Amino acid sequence: MISRTIKKEIIKSLKNKPVTLITGARQVGKSTLCYEIKKEFNFNYVSLDDRRERQQAINDPELFLSLHPWPLIIDEVQYAPALFDVIESIVNKEKIENGSNNGMYILTGSQAYNLMKQVTESMAGRVSIIRMSPLSTSEIYNKDERPFKIDIVKNNERIRDYKIDVNQVYNLIVKGFYPELYDKSDLDINSFYSNYVDTYIERDISQLINIKDKMKFQNFMEMLASLTGEELVYDSLAKAVGVKVDTIQSWISVLLAGDIIYLLQPYNEYSIVKRIVKRPKMYFCDTGLACYLAKLNNAEVLKKSIFAGRFMETYIVNEIRKSFRNNSVRENLYYYRDNNQNEIDLIILDGQLHCIECKSGISYSKNDVKAFNQLKNSNYGIGESCIICNTPSIYKIDENIYVLPITVI
Repeated sequence: MISRTIKKEIIKSLKNKPVTLITGARQVGKSTLCYEIKKEFNFNYVSLDDRRERQQAINDPELFLSLHPWPLIIDEVQYAPALFDVIESIVNKEKIENGSNNGMYILTGSQAYNLMKQVTESMAGRVSIIRMSPLSTSEIYNKDERPFKIDIVKNNERIRDYKIDVNQVYNLIVKGFYPELYDKSDLDINSFYSNYVDTYIERDISQLINIKDKMKFQNFMEMLASLTGEELVYDSLAKAVGVKVDTIQSWISVLLAGDIIYLLQPYNEYSIVKRIVKRPKMYFCDTGLACYLAKLNNAEVLKKSIFAGRFMETYIVNEIRKSFRNNSVRENLYYYRDNNQNEIDLIILDGQLHCIECKSGISYSKNDVKAFNQLKNSNYGIGESCIICNTPSIYKIDENIYVLPITVI
């Protein structure tokens, strides 16, 4: 079984908060990780995927929680929102009576929007929220995972015995990063994603919005997958799918809530506000799901296709996001594009702006990062920046600008 980096953050949360909420898409490994914690820390466990347990939690939450005493893990808690108020009462009582209430409940769920709304209303200040992603490449290869940073000394140390060639990268992109695909080596990838999409539409989508034509929604997902790494243009999608713009907006919000897609916002600063593109870029949170939906089921086909660059970009952005998420570090990520078509794929803001280009090749020069100059008058200033690509080694192309292998993430 692959060790998950985020486990240490969950254990840290148990020591500091009464309730820990773990959110993330279906099949990212929430239940498996919780079962590890159950055995290690002697938690009780109940899943609301069980119809009888779910009905009892909905109909009589007080009785449900008396039958399942803390320390308790409740899997798929979004099915019974009535539990939140009762849990709040229990943790408050424990604090008053015994002075400490840390580590009482672990809750998991795969519909982030509804969960966040309920938590904000019921348990503000009492809950730590952990956002769980699919596997990272570091986890798959059993490498120490730290928040990504352009630090040439540490980057060189990391890549010394950690090499992934371009063919392996494309195989990873097509396979995707759901743990079950790595736990079961004989599992057919297409069958896995076919079942995933069917389950997602039937169980999650049908609960959140009324979709009269589920086939149309699946066609929408397939079209969206082929646009990963591109600006999100609602009007164009509405015309292509044959629905209203507000329907597309509703469907996008549902995909965001389920952690299926991610929106990268444009970098905005007063000195450049008049010339920037203001639409977000959209990325699928798992490249394997996007490849399946876009019918790119073969690494060689993907590598030679027009989609190669945007799927490589999606992979790199996702891996950087995972490195922050898995260490509970806030993601201050943006992109830049202006009306002169100058573009920077990714910007990390940490007191300075760190500009990043995501490429699928090996050899690059400073001509490939001219767009970085568009931010030279930024209030924050430009720090170390880079191109991340399939180069086997690090090299410098300009002052404070480097070409880095994918394995630095």
